[in-house]
Amino acid sequence: MQDQANPLEGSLTGLSKRDWLLALAARSEDNGHVQPLGKAHLASYIAGGDTLLVSFESYDDIQRLSATSQPLGWEISQILGWSTLCILSDGQSWFRNREIFAYFDNLIDDGFFEGFERVVFYGAGPCGYAAAAYSIAAPGARVLAIQPQATLDARITEWDSRFLHQRRQDFTSRYGYAPDMIDAAAEAFVLYDPEEVEDAMHAALFTRPNVTKLRLRHGGAMLHFSLRNMKILSRLIALAGTGRLTAAVFAKLARARRDDRAYLRNLLRHVDDKGRSRLAYRLCRNVTRRLDGVPAFERRLKGLQAQLDKEPQADA
Repeated sequence: MQDQANPLEGSLTGLSKRDWLLALAARSEDNGHVQPLGKAHLASYIAGGDTLLVSFESYDDIQRLSATSQPLGWEISQILGWSTLCILSDGQSWFRNREIFAYFDNLIDDGFFEGFERVVFYGAGPCGYAAAAYSIAAPGARVLAIQPQATLDARITEWDSRFLHQRRQDFTSRYGYAPDMIDAAAEAFVLYDPEEVEDAMHAALFTRPNVTKLRLRHGGAMLHFSLRNMKILSRLIALAGTGRLTAAVFAKLARARRDDRAYLRNLLRHVDDKGRSRLAYRLCRNVTRRLDGVPAFERRLKGLQAQLDKEPQADA
């Protein structure tokens, strides 16, 4: 009875992949539906409130991100009482297969999305691409895409050599070019680090009247991990889903980066690459004074102090 009262309660940690999938399927079947989508994907829907969160997630990211090995969509829906539809991939697939196309076609035909007052699509990286691409299935939805690729079609993004193997997939057919697919969204947010050149170039392709760019400089190549560590990822999704996310609100939340060690390491690396020894010294001194357990910054501070003592005019 407790599982029915709170179907998402309980950890899924420590399970083999097979047992994890069986547990996820059992909870979904009892409280919504679950549907395999080919060999490497499945859809898990759990009914809740009148806001629907459609999250695209990968098995590996769930295991790394969640202390309970639950999809992020489940965790947020527990807190907010939302309904959740998780499209799960085993590996980074960009969700390009006919079974997924057909699944969303059926949802559209059944009027599934029309049964909710609000719909928000979320994903990061390849999952961010999918969140943007499939958002066209629910016109008027809101989209939060973190570091999304616009497409891997080499005719458009030949400058991105990170995913050469995945270029073999078809990005020209249905639900293909993500920037075009978000035209029907009420609003979309593309969050990226402008220092990551390929991510910034993909973000430029998403320039649309209904798109707001959210920049987190020095956030790194795995922004959703940093946002999770900053404890603001769930809040960003909640704000996007309720229409309260703005660039100004994001800027306030992003102040949490001052305590995020990954961000601080990226910032120090950037300052070092610029040869700004005195600025690096001030950064290390600030971090060691504010935060505990930062031995790398403590060691770097000592080294910089010795260097600056020998070269007092450096960076003058």
